[in-house]
Amino acid sequence: MNVTRRHFVKSATAATLAFGAVPLLRAQSTRKFRTALIGSGWWGMNILREAMASGRSKVIALGDVDTRALDATAMHVNDASGDQPKKYRDFRELLDKEKPEIVIVATPDHWHSLISIAALRAGAHVFVEKPTGHTVRESRAMVDVAKATGRLVQVGLHRRIGPHFVSGMKFLKEGGAGQIGMVRAFVHSGGGKERPAPNADPPEGLDWDFYCGPAQLRPFNTKIHPGGWRNFLGFANGTLGDWGVHWLDQVLRWTDEKFPRRIFSTGGRPVQGEPVLNEREQTSDAPDSQIAVYQFESFTVNWEHRKFADNKAEKSAIGCNFYGTKGTFHLGWRDGWTFYPANDNDKILHEPSQIQEPDGHNLTLLWKNFLESIDAGRVPIGDVESAHRATNMSLLGMLSLKLGRSIQWDGDKETIPGDAEANQLLSRAYRGPWEYPKA
Repeated sequence: MNVTRRHFVKSATAATLAFGAVPLLRAQSTRKFRTALIGSGWWGMNILREAMASGRSKVIALGDVDTRALDATAMHVNDASGDQPKKYRDFRELLDKEKPEIVIVATPDHWHSLISIAALRAGAHVFVEKPTGHTVRESRAMVDVAKATGRLVQVGLHRRIGPHFVSGMKFLKEGGAGQIGMVRAFVHSGGGKERPAPNADPPEGLDWDFYCGPAQLRPFNTKIHPGGWRNFLGFANGTLGDWGVHWLDQVLRWTDEKFPRRIFSTGGRPVQGEPVLNEREQTSDAPDSQIAVYQFESFTVNWEHRKFADNKAEKSAIGCNFYGTKGTFHLGWRDGWTFYPANDNDKILHEPSQIQEPDGHNLTLLWKNFLESIDAGRVPIGDVESAHRATNMSLLGMLSLKLGRSIQWDGDKETIPGDAEANQLLSRAYRGPWEYPKA
């Protein structure tokens, strides 16, 4: 069947509006929520801008272990809204004293679960960046606590609600590409050998021990903070744990299957070089290239990333290709989506992206959906259970990489059958006084 682009534009519009269908039936709520941001850096401020722009947040508190970030964000908040948020180093003190109704969590990944769980238990709704945990059982604990407290969690999977992502899912679910047998998800960028940077004393105003928290206490290094922590495996899970959550989530959005049955991953640092960590200097330690294969019941997903050579030999460096009996469907980022039919006589279909610049996200729509979900008491588009499954995909790929072999996955029980060595990696030991989260 030949389907026009106009049909999918109309369908995407209808699907996007459907997210807000319940609030459209009644007067728009004007209730303001006492809102706090924990993790006051660049991305946290992006989310907080949406909260302020909605007109429904009174920013009462900011939390960060770096007073420089706290001071800069507090100034931005005051300039934008007139609010004068109190500043806290310790998120526990913030939650206890300020009792926010909404908490935004935009810290490094290794803090996501602990802080979100504390906020939920304090009675707040939570908007947390992906991934939902640094390990599988951390993430599961967040899901369980959210259910127990009855609070809503919106995870920052903004690609779930962007118009061209919505219309792309509709195209796939309606069989536009036919039967899908394989999906390839990928993120490629340029780069080269990584040279170590000297360790140093933490800058004044940064509580480095608190920054590391339950993770390994490494020497301070500007490669880590600000911004580079994603490539240090004590704090995050590299490119697969960062970009991979977004694109593997798109696969789970399309399929009715909730999890893969078998996972294998391989990769390393052939270009960046062996990681360095000593008293004088260090490099990152995440892989510069990686392949992960996820075997589902009825299809296979191949993930790949590379941090060298860019991707000039192909049309896109970021996205998912769905390979079906009717053709190949490319779901991209700034390039929208394109369907390449197997029949040469059929026209190529294309839907351009509709994203917020300069960062290329859809946070306005995601925050709007969060507020509407709170008002209506319904599950948000970036619900914690679905985000947990997408997070697990990336975490299981990293687990297989660390083991150097494939694993089976019982997604119903969230265990690796008959594999004690692998099951130990579903959680990790915490440092110092921090306790691993429990539901």
